[in-house]
Amino acid sequence: MTIEIRKAEIVEFDKVFDLIKEFALYIKTPDSVLTTVDQMIEDKEHFTCLIALVKDQIVGFSTYFTAYYSWSGKAIYLDDLYVMQNYRGLGIGSMLFERVLEIAKNEHCKKVKWQVSNWNSKAIEFYLKRGAKIDEVEINCELSHF
Repeated sequence: MTIEIRKAEIVEFDKVFDLIKEFALYIKTPDSVLTTVDQMIEDKEHFTCLIALVKDQIVGFSTYFTAYYSWSGKAIYLDDLYVMQNYRGLGIGSMLFERVLEIAKNEHCKKVKWQVSNWNSKAIEFYLKRGAKIDEVEINCELSHF
């Protein structure tokens, strides 16, 4: 099976959006998706997304952005990484993750940062196998109405 990892093109944003909604359902937060395909297109300068393709079908994605942390410097924040259930166990998640790490290295980032749901033991195990440090001290905060 041939798996291709590459940046998503604007014409593929609708398919990526379908996977974003599927991912939100998987992590039990389906009402959290507030973006739209139109917004993704409008924000295309900021919406960086890798896709995994099998036979021209998008079966997974990772979204990320460049961030700057005052204590460590330039970084990549891995926002989401998702592979459709029927395609898990084929190394696609690893390929997406490794590509994000490669981008971070090529852009001279000091680290890659992300969050994982505390109930998602498979994802935690996936990241721990790759040497990730799981921070159980910090709490995520957000404001969306300001």
